[in-house]
Amino acid sequence: MISPRQIRAARALLGWSQQELADKAIVSLNALARLESDKVDSRTSTLQAIETALTKAGVEFLPAGQKGVGVRLADPDGGRP
Repeated sequence: MISPRQIRAARALLGWSQQELADKAIVSLNALARLESDKVDSRTSTLQAIETALTKAGVEFLPAGQKGVGVRLADPDGGRP
């Protein structure tokens, strides 16, 4: 499951506000803000909706490994040479 830190980093990569992500994931802004602040355990369905929206936008979530967890854009140039 993705972490609040990964969600914030993914939004930053895309240049999205919390409102933009909430709209694209079809979740409430309040739920997203609470999730990102790590103050509450969110529903699995909320996390999945957020992860799906970010993945559709080209974000890849990197699993924990030797260098830790992270995010990156799958194709930062949008297919341009």
